[in-house]
Amino acid sequence: MPKRVVVIEGEDAAPEAVRPTVEILRLLGLDIEFLTPPTGQEAIDKYSTGFPNEARNAIDASDATLFGATSGKSAGAIVYLRWGKQLYANVRPVRWLPGFNSPLRDPEGIDFVIVRENLEDVYMGLEGPLRELALANPASRITGEPLDTDREGRFTVKVITEEGSRRIASFACRLALQRKASGYPGKLTVSAKTNMLAADRLFCRVAEDVCRGEFPHLIYEQFIVDDFARRIVADPQALDVVLLPNLYGDILSDEAAGIIGGLGLCPSACYGDSYAYFEPVHGSAPDIAGRNVINPTATLLSAAMMLDYLGFAGAARRLEDAVAAVYAEGRALTPDQGGIATTTEFCEAVKERL
Repeated sequence: MPKRVVVIEGEDAAPEAVRPTVEILRLLGLDIEFLTPPTGQEAIDKYSTGFPNEARNAIDASDATLFGATSGKSAGAIVYLRWGKQLYANVRPVRWLPGFNSPLRDPEGIDFVIVRENLEDVYMGLEGPLRELALANPASRITGEPLDTDREGRFTVKVITEEGSRRIASFACRLALQRKASGYPGKLTVSAKTNMLAADRLFCRVAEDVCRGEFPHLIYEQFIVDDFARRIVADPQALDVVLLPNLYGDILSDEAAGIIGGLGLCPSACYGDSYAYFEPVHGSAPDIAGRNVINPTATLLSAAMMLDYLGFAGAARRLEDAVAAVYAEGRALTPDQGGIATTTEFCEAVKERL
């Protein structure tokens, strides 16, 4: 049976990177069937919703999804993919390649992976006006003073559970073991705001218990998150697998992208126990939509991660090597990397290498 992949292009400039990426995947001659159900504006025009049942059913019948980026109209697909499919592990590789336009003096050797817990923390949507907390009568753990719920303001609840923390810690440790077998250090670095937040202390305690108790051959280290933000810039070559709660993982992976040359270079994947979807870290880039200059590297490398997941490891390496060769040569780079090539020209260069 062929593997079935749902393609959701997203909005703004994202389709300009997704379409040539799918063309390149087709050129590899793999046993993959690509499904393109209506989403976003196309679905709104037809069904009055950006995520109709036709798209949901296609995802349910597929092995993986390749997603561009959304500015809202196809966001329903992301909600279903992440929470509906329980894709709890967001994996964001950060690897510098020769030709990447890094702002660092010496980026050589930067090659680590951020594992972000994907379902909990402040992203659960538990928010509202302060007055809704009146019945709870909360008081500050620091000052002991009760919260004045008569003031105008909003609250957001941060939720971190032991179950969710243990699940993502185990995932990160298994990834570190896999990388160790390929020559990496076999190290897990965990970070959160443990000096202030009880929820963050729970996350780090569970991560340490899992790593030291179930994966004794791994190196374990832990930092307060503000110090760790500095370390990403000061000594990124010392990192291997980094485990972060949801909010910090979202923010610090963008910082990590900056040290290798920008968001246009960084792929990502969201994994659960029985499904995964793949998307670039960057957003939909409305400011450059229609100009054919979006950097397709992050989408191409996300597609390579998808090929690995689907069992096409050899094709994944071919695609990664082709992208690396284009950067090493340096003649077909997009404007964000200091070149003048269009998205189309970059993708044509990748095709030539393949």
